[in-house]
Parts: sequence; structure tokens; C-alpha cells
Amino acid sequence: MIEVKHLTKTYGKKNNIFTALDDVTFTIPDGASVAIIGKSGSGKSTLMHAMSGLDRPQQGEVIVDGEDILKLKKKAVDHFRATQMSFIFQSFFVQANESCFDNVGLPLEIASVASKERRQRIIEALEAVELGDKIKSKAKNLSGGQKQRLAIARAIVNKPKILFADEPTGNLDSTTGDTIEDLLFSYTKKNKTTLIIVTHDPDLASKCDIEIRIKDGKIEAINEHKKAPTKHATLGRIQ
Repeated sequence: MIEVKHLTKTYGKKNNIFTALDDVTFTIPDGASVAIIGKSGSGKSTLMHAMSGLDRPQQGEVIVDGEDILKLKKKAVDHFRATQMSFIFQSFFVQANESCFDNVGLPLEIASVASKERRQRIIEALEAVELGDKIKSKAKNLSGGQKQRLAIARAIVNKPKILFADEPTGNLDSTTGDTIEDLLFSYTKKNKTTLIIVTHDPDLASKCDIEIRIKDGKIEAINEHKKAPTKHATLGRIQ
């Protein structure tokens, strides 16, 4: 379970203070798919950065399985993020001149996974996104949809508990985007991974278990589209 409590994030000083997050509170059950939806500048990406420990808000808590990750020291939160979380971005961020195998293997190298286990997990991740035949192909030779699938393989190779996706289909045509969405939802449901998608797309948001609408740094609404995966978990109330 992820508990977000009273997150407040501001930028600037004195008369030029901008409030990106304003006392944001909610709870996400384990294994849920969640859309954080809002227009550009609404605070949704700032919220994702705060929830993942990439950014430190001035106030609030992000409690994951009973531990406030915002109270961890930098090295500890880096380790937590490397072992428990993964990220998928709109711009892919794959290494163009490296092979698919090497792209996916990078997180395992950082985690010092043994080479034999590393190879097996890379192959499994590539096969999971239907790129098993592209192991030796360079990333620059892939289509846009294939690059995003490669980015997903890299994100899931460490088997994260929480997967953040920031506008994951924003650079793709609608048909390819639908394929990527189906892949994400299928993988996370099968592996009981918590999926948090930052998006401005209401159609994508409607496919998630929970939709968190944000505007001007505040939560406008929290809607549950279908029964959340965790039997006794409930959404936190906005305070």
C-alpha cells in the first residue's frame, strides 16, 4: 500500500512562490492501476516525482509498506527506488547505439546481478514485450512502438513492486499506443504490480482501477472505476 499524506511542494521565494502540490492526500492499494490525470502544469509530474523520492516536498509523507521513503537518507532512497520501483517515460530514453540486450541489462548491472541470472532475466523481459527476436538488434533500428516496448522491458527486468509511467503512449500513434497500454495492463495485472500512470488522456485514465484528478496542485476528485485489487484497502479521504 502507498499512503500519500499532506504533500506540499513549492518553488521560488517570498513574493514569487509557486505551489505545485497543495496538501495532497490519498491511498493506493497494492496491485492497483492508477491514473494521475490533469492538464499541463496541474502538478501531476511533480506528484509522481515526490511519490518516487525523486523530489523532496517541503511537507508530507509517502509511506510505502509502512515506511516513509521521504525520511530515508539519499543512499537508502536510491536503493529503495532501484529495487522496488521502475519508470517508463514518453521519450523512451533508450541507448540508441546499444543492443536491446544491453539496454535491458543496464538496471541489472547497476544492481550487481550475476551474469548468468542477468542473461536469463533479460531474455524473459524481452520475450514478455514480444522483442525476443531483437536481442542483438540496436535500439536505433527499432520503430517507435518497439522502442517503447524496449523501455518497458528495461523497466520490468528488476520485477519492481511499483511501476511509474509518465505519458507512456504520448509519442505513439493510436494503434501502437493501444498495444502498449494493453501490454502494460496485462503485465502489471499478471504480476500484481502497482501501476501509476501520469497522463492527460481521459481514455487511458478510464482504463485504470483508480483515477486521481489533479488541478492547480490540488486533488479535484478520486474515482474508483472498478473494485481495487486489495480486498480491504480503501481510498484515503482528501483532507
